[in-house]
Parts: sequence; C-alpha cells; structure tokens
Amino acid sequence: MATTSHTTIAELDSPADVLVFARRRKADADRAEADVLVAGVTWAEQHPPESIHEAAFWIGGGETGLTLAGQGAPLVAEFCIAEFAAALGRTTDSGKLLIAHGVELKYRLPKTWDRVMSGHLQTWRARRIAEATLLLSPEAAAYVDTQVAPFTHKIGLAQLDRLVQEAIDRFMPDLAQEKAEKAADGRHVKFHHDQVSFNGTTRIEGELDLADALDFDAALSAEAEQLAAAGSTESLDVRRAMAVGEITRQQLALDLSAHGVSTGSTGDGDGVSTSSTSVNIRKPRQVVLYVHLADAALRGEPGYHLARVENTRTGVTADQVRTWCANPDTEVLVKPVIDLNEHLHTGAYQVPKRLEEQTNLRDDTCIFPWCNRPAKRCDSEHCVPYDEGGTTCSCNIGPLCRRHHRVKTHSTWRYTTLEPGSFLWTSPHGYQLLRDHQGTVDVTSRRPPPKPDHPRHFY
Repeated sequence: MATTSHTTIAELDSPADVLVFARRRKADADRAEADVLVAGVTWAEQHPPESIHEAAFWIGGGETGLTLAGQGAPLVAEFCIAEFAAALGRTTDSGKLLIAHGVELKYRLPKTWDRVMSGHLQTWRARRIAEATLLLSPEAAAYVDTQVAPFTHKIGLAQLDRLVQEAIDRFMPDLAQEKAEKAADGRHVKFHHDQVSFNGTTRIEGELDLADALDFDAALSAEAEQLAAAGSTESLDVRRAMAVGEITRQQLALDLSAHGVSTGSTGDGDGVSTSSTSVNIRKPRQVVLYVHLADAALRGEPGYHLARVENTRTGVTADQVRTWCANPDTEVLVKPVIDLNEHLHTGAYQVPKRLEEQTNLRDDTCIFPWCNRPAKRCDSEHCVPYDEGGTTCSCNIGPLCRRHHRVKTHSTWRYTTLEPGSFLWTSPHGYQLLRDHQGTVDVTSRRPPPKPDHPRHFY
C-alpha cells in the first residue's frame, strides 16, 4: 500500500501499514504541538505592555504588564492570555503556562528552543525543562541550557532536578541557602478533600516529627484494639482509619485550653490539701455540607443513587450521606432548600446572600469559558452592569473569579445571559463560547471571526 499523508484508517490493510501510519501521525502531532508553542510566543510578542489601551487605567484594577518567564524575558499584556487560552479550549491558567514555557525557552533557553524548532525535541520535554528554570537567574538558566541541550531528548526528571540544583548552588547562593533552610523542616499534614471517593473517603498525607509519628501510630493501634473489643469486624487497616475519627471527636469534645481547665488546692483544718479540676465540655465542631440528592434518593426508593457534595465538588453514594447523618456524634442541621429555578431579585445593587448562594449552587464554578474556580470563591457579577440598567436578579447575576471579573470589566470580552445558568461569551476577536452547567462549547462559526477595529489596542 502506498502511504501518503492523506491515508485514512480505513485504508490500513496490514500491520506494517498501521505502524507506518501511526508513526507519521505521531510526527505530525509533535510538529503541531511545536507550532502551537510558537503561536503562543508570537501572541505574547504581539501584546507587550505597550499595547494596553490607556482606557484600561481609568478604573482601579485595570490591566497591567504580566511577568510570565524568568528575568530577562519580555513582559506581556495581562488580559491577552485569556483569549489565547479560550481559543485553544484551555483554562486561562493552562494557556498562561503554555505561553510562559514558550517565552522562557525562546528568550532564556535558546539552545533548547533551537532543538524544538529543528524537530529534534518534543515540545512536552522542552516545556518540562522550561518549568524547572522559571525561577533561575539568567546566569543559572544559561548554565542549565548549555548543559542540557545536547541531552534534552533523554534527560530524566531526577537528572534535571540535580542539574537545576547545581545551577542554583553555583550562581544563586542565597536561594540555595533558603532552599536548604526550608528543606530542613518539611513537616506538614495535607488533606486531599478535592479527591473524595464515591465511598466517602479522602486521602491524607503528612510528614511528622518521628516522636510525634510514633505516638500517633501507637494511639491508632490502641483505638483500633478498642474498636475490635467493642465488636467491630473490620480489618485492622480499616479500624486504624476509623480510629482517626474517634480520636479526633474525643479531642474536640474537650476544651483543654487555659480558660477551659482550672486547678486549685484547698486546705482543711488538719493540713490536708485536695485539688480540684474543672473541664468545660463543648459540642463537636459543626460541619456544614451542601448535598444535592435526587427526589428518588430522598424518598429511599430502591436503586443506586448518587449525591453531589458541594463542598468538595465530588460525588458520593446516597447511602454514604445516610451513614454520615446516622452517626451519633453528628449534629444535623437542615436548612431551607434553595430552589435553583426560582427567580430571586432585589432593587438594590448589593447581591443578597440567598441570591448569591443560589447562583453559586446553580453555576458551580466561575462562568468564564473553561474556568473551574469554585463559585463560592468568586465575585457575584452583574452581566448587564447595574449602572447601565442591569437588575440584581437570578437572570443577571453570575459568579466570576477575580481574574475574569477584571477581564470582563476592563477589556472588550462580553457575555449575554441566554437563560439563568447559560452564558454566551464573545472574545475581543469575535470567538463565541457557550458556557452552561455542562461546561464550555466553542460555537464560533467556521468562518474566521472579524478582526477588531484596533488590533493593537483592543485589550
């Protein structure tokens, strides 16, 4: 079979044809990734801080020049990042990182950049090197570039880390000392609540002082034995996991602070003294969960029902929610249900708490295309500005994170509310992106969008 660049999968007649086709398409993909990286750098070069329209500074919080790469690389107009990322179907953070890596490579790692341009280095490998050098001084970055360039196609993460550390030791002694001091005490405890499983479990990782770790280990083992003595038939690992909750709840039940514990001595006529201790008992800390359940799950109908926990933005089984609520140590507080379809409104500019909570629950995240910042950490923004006749109501309020709130306020990005929870965004270059509760869809016409009237000053 004659293989050409137009070969389709249906035309692959033999295993050899499949391999030739796969290799060719992989090479095409590598070239395409390099082209996107070059496009990102070119976009950054087309939008230096000088391209920012003066009107952006009329209101506080306007656009500024943004530092993407290390010292010596050019600054970039801040708001241009959002449109480049949106055009690629990426979050703004993802687009920013792509451009940062490209700028870092071209301006601070020229030898590595040349290897990408010649097709001898895959883009993902070059970006890994760029990420490692972003915080280095120009001298340290140049050292890494010179040392790594001949071996970029095969260098591993461990080798790269050692090379970067060597560059820091040689050219950045102050940073080397700072890193050494921080590494001397890496104790921490981290809870991965954003990765809750369907069974309602979450991961914990930590680094403890050895003595503290041994005491904690012993406490878990002792509590696990008590659970077994009380009739638990779970495995030892499960009982140790359960022991964490048991020990924690016992600790929360006691207030042993200075104002919660008092001791004193009293003497009687025979010179005998007695001591007394008072302990204030307090309720366990209240945890508020926003849980979305289907009507069938609430009625207890047979079937496998899922619930969405708003706090962690993950799903769990409805049975797990029932288990949490049935725990005797749990204090259940039922709040009025917020109807996400109800039309709430007020004549004031300030967004009432109930309206804010309704739109946060409805939209879940920032409503800018592809942004996944939780709505509860966003601003409640008027689609049509209040001072231009926009109302404070369910159909004109949506959560925007601070970055995209500024982009919408100080640039020519615009959006229209098609219906509550559904927003049609238009970028400065005319790209149209539909954002609703299912995500973002690029609905731009196949025709190239019109160019802005002032291509150098539309941000």
